Amino acid sequence: MNRRDHRAASDAAVGIMVAIGVLVAVWPVVVAVAAPVPFAVLPVLAHVAGMLAGYGVLVLMTLMSRWPVLERGVGSDRLARWHARGGRIVLTLVLVHAWAATQAWADSREVSLSVALWQVLGMPWLISATVATVLLVGVAVVSVRIARRRLSYERWHLVHLLTYVAIALSFLHQLGGPDLAGRPVLQVLWALMYAHAFGLVLRHRVIAPVRAAARHRLRVAAVVPEAPGVVSIILDGEHLGELRAEPGQFFRWRFLTPDTWLTAHPFSLSAPPGAHRLRLTVKALGDGSRLLQAIEVGTWVVAEGPYGAMTADLRTRREVLLVAGGVGITPMRALFETMPLGPGTGLTLLYRARDRDQIVFRAELDAIATHRGARVVYLLGDDPDLLSAASLLRLVPNLAEHDVYLCGPPGMAQVVRTNLEQAGLPVEQLHEERFAF
Repeated sequence: MNRRDHRAASDAAVGIMVAIGVLVAVWPVVVAVAAPVPFAVLPVLAHVAGMLAGYGVLVLMTLMSRWPVLERGVGSDRLARWHARGGRIVLTLVLVHAWAATQAWADSREVSLSVALWQVLGMPWLISATVATVLLVGVAVVSVRIARRRLSYERWHLVHLLTYVAIALSFLHQLGGPDLAGRPVLQVLWALMYAHAFGLVLRHRVIAPVRAAARHRLRVAAVVPEAPGVVSIILDGEHLGELRAEPGQFFRWRFLTPDTWLTAHPFSLSAPPGAHRLRLTVKALGDGSRLLQAIEVGTWVVAEGPYGAMTADLRTRREVLLVAGGVGITPMRALFETMPLGPGTGLTLLYRARDRDQIVFRAELDAIATHRGARVVYLLGDDPDLLSAASLLRLVPNLAEHDVYLCGPPGMAQVVRTNLEQAGLPVEQLHEERFAF
């Protein structure tokens, strides 16, 4: 499938999920209107919030299942942002459901909210649903920006896996809810949707990587220092052409050592993929990436991917500008070497670094620029105006006629994004993927 086919398939999948979401929200209202009792707002609110929360969890699993239809049509970074926003919405719905259901019970029994809560917890499967809610709240707390900064990626990831436990604990409560109970066809359909979502997770996050590991047999061939705290890891393997990886894409790499096997890290290819060799480049930014600085030659590696849509296929203009900051040079280095060039086309790389010692691939980039007739500009120092709108227009006078590829630290990328817009670049000509968790 080409880029257009992937986009069409992902649009169809997202459209179906939205349509089902509308039906899920409307169904409790239909049930309430058809019931032989007066319509009451609080119970209906509880049912709508509960059904949407249950369906929202299913959608969140699908978004993070690494299903190729979504990964290649939407992009991993956008899926991660949708997942983060959706997680906040789902948690809000869970809390609204819990409050509205308890308050409705208290009103109907004419008891206090605390007494109603005690009574409600005695109902079938409510204890497990309550534990699930506590787990979801705990995951949300450690995902708040302030808390995330104090946690390593590895610890945050392990805590985040508790959401699967919460989903399992809440599932029977969903099937036993008044909107599904006594309706076996709907219960079966609901269970099948959950089975499909879990199946996607199992297939693409567990089975596919294991099969790929057995097929491609990736091992560390060399670890090459590139700059202070930055190394390139060269991997040898078999049948790597079958991966169909492209410059600009990334894999989630799992290095099979006692200290690193639990977590898969997203790192871009820093060189065009070969038939028997891949290269990634890692900067020591957290516990996991620090351990990789001294990974032993011969270590087995499991690679999930390729992922990402920031490839040459996105190009719509004859002129291309690559903007990199720090270790964000890794996908740009691969694109700089392979971006198609011809008569009347141009390729420019702007590389932002604190000082000369922080430049990665200096010799390679200079050699590529000379060989391809491209241009590389190193922007060194702490001056915040190095990538201002005025500076961008000075360095690239016809900026609006370029496709721009951007990769760098979140703060820098946000500033450059704003400055490119101020400089007149149409938003559809900016291509980037963000790797912040």
